[in-house]
Amino acid sequence: MPELPEVETVRRGLASRFVGRMIDGVEVGRERTVRRTSRDALIHGLTGATAIAADRRGKYLILPLDTGDSLMIHLRMSGRVLIEPASSPRLAHTHVVLHLAGPENEQLRFVDPRTFGEVVVFDPDNAAVELPELARLGVDPIADGLGRRQLAALLAGRSRRLKAMLLDQSVIAGIGNIYADEILHAARVRHDRLSNSLGQAEVARLHAAIGGILNAAIEAGGSTLKDTQYVDIGGEGGWFQVSHRVYDRAGQPCLTCGRATIRKVVFAGRTTSFCPRCQK
Repeated sequence: MPELPEVETVRRGLASRFVGRMIDGVEVGRERTVRRTSRDALIHGLTGATAIAADRRGKYLILPLDTGDSLMIHLRMSGRVLIEPASSPRLAHTHVVLHLAGPENEQLRFVDPRTFGEVVVFDPDNAAVELPELARLGVDPIADGLGRRQLAALLAGRSRRLKAMLLDQSVIAGIGNIYADEILHAARVRHDRLSNSLGQAEVARLHAAIGGILNAAIEAGGSTLKDTQYVDIGGEGGWFQVSHRVYDRAGQPCLTCGRATIRKVVFAGRTTSFCPRCQK
């Protein structure tokens, strides 16, 4: 599933190539993609509208419209947002198409083979009812900023296994399995440590790792793995996967210490990769 760096990469692409362009037509194919409302609601809510900004909360893309409503896109497992010439062939599983006004004759296409993703028009003043999960999101480390003292308070106020807490979107929004593993490795702490057991030095390392890993991944355009569909709006994959030190490297030598082998276990229902020597 695309995580914060991948969604932020898409957001930046939308900010440069979608914001300010009027939508003069909408097509909806697979209605599951608009299941929260309806095909007619999306067509009515977007036709003639123009996005005035491109924002992100955790893994949610939020695009305010000049109508007062907002467009929400969630990629979930396999969603892609592409801006392509109207004349180019559409990929299979293209479920929503927005025709963009202008001489470029381009379309925004939402492609989603697994159909878990969503495209929704909603009233931001009524978001707590229409999109209640947005109201439940915790701090976004990039959009909001996450200070060291704030992180220390989040950790000290809970007695939870560390990785489970990092994955909890109501605590910290946007981190998923890939970056939780990479962050914990960079911070040199194990996934199963209790959050309120970390000392000051460990909190400082974790804080630096959250910002460092996420920002480095954003600059690299995110991670595109063999078993994922993620690409940016131009169809290009990211390349942070070449910098992964533990994720998807089970059985390989640790790149950090060079003396241990990366292990993979199932923890809290998710696979977890770590170095047993670096992360004690």
